[in-house]
Amino acid sequence: MTGRPPSSDLDRRYMAAAIRLARLNEGRTGANPSVATLLVRDFGQGPVIIGSGVTALGGRPHAEPQALAEAGERARGATAYVTLEPCAHHGRTAPCADALVSAGVARVVGAAGDPDPRVCGRGYEILRRAGIEVEEGVLADNAARDLAGYLTRRTKNRLHVTLKLALSADGLMGLRGTGQVALTGEIANRQVHLMRAASDIILIGSGTALADDPALTCRLPGLEDRSPIRLVLDDALRLDPASQLAASARRTPLWIASSAPPDADKRPSLAALGAEFIAAEPLEGKLALPELLEDLAARGLSTLFVEGGAAVARSFLDEDLVDRLVLMTAPQKLADIAAGEGIVAPLTRESVPARFKPLRTAWYGPDRMDSFERQN
Repeated sequence: MTGRPPSSDLDRRYMAAAIRLARLNEGRTGANPSVATLLVRDFGQGPVIIGSGVTALGGRPHAEPQALAEAGERARGATAYVTLEPCAHHGRTAPCADALVSAGVARVVGAAGDPDPRVCGRGYEILRRAGIEVEEGVLADNAARDLAGYLTRRTKNRLHVTLKLALSADGLMGLRGTGQVALTGEIANRQVHLMRAASDIILIGSGTALADDPALTCRLPGLEDRSPIRLVLDDALRLDPASQLAASARRTPLWIASSAPPDADKRPSLAALGAEFIAAEPLEGKLALPELLEDLAARGLSTLFVEGGAAVARSFLDEDLVDRLVLMTAPQKLADIAAGEGIVAPLTRESVPARFKPLRTAWYGPDRMDSFERQN
């Protein structure tokens, strides 16, 4: 794209496409974020995409070299749209910023900046020193929303936490002593499974594990292999070895956060089934959540999807560890479905704390979804 000024409308259009492409491998790129690159060039009849790439499964190769390889010699003089600042540090392969320079790219349009101290402006600096035109921050908020796990891990040294609550119209999450009560319908439930597929870890407490005996897998056709690691907060080791979680531990990873000693009751049988134990510290009768999130982030994990009951949800809210809220509200009152002592949700959309800003509202059949994002 030579001899023409930047088109902000065009830039936003291609960046939006790159952001959508990056979602392809979300939750499957290990410690690296899922990033996308589009190479665009005008050969005289309007701009066309000549190369595309998204971070490969496991995190390598990065998006830029894949897009450059597809474009070949056509990359010279092209514009590259990158959803995250190109890396600037040397490993076994050259930095992506250097690869863009070597390919002769004329212009780079970036979305989110990379807070990694090995990058953090250096990628763009490499490009500018080589005479490449750089425009930063195009749809940066949109890209950062999808990269929130990686960005949170880099800036806060912990996992990014999404808390999902399913509520009845009267603000209840269930009934005591009755096990799981279906509140939302099939369309809303499928959306939740999509959220699971994009997460590194899904978390519940031992109370929910005992009451509901959930599988916590992604059961959408074609996405079964994208089930996240299942993590149970279970300091007293109450999880039943005959549960769905334990029985499937060798197929889908099951981690148990506990301070129980190696010879604790049930630990050997759970370990024999394939469960992995995460050492956690007890604090005032509960597991220390901030330290747990830091330890998990140190493993290169980035996103945590909390689907626990009211007690676990309240613990994350009280610790101010929730970054994103997703409220699924059914149209009916729980009292109209069944009788019993209701479990009151820690919040509803009318009582969301002021530190969360509304992000999106959608309807999935009769059920309403409201998402909120923490204001940093």
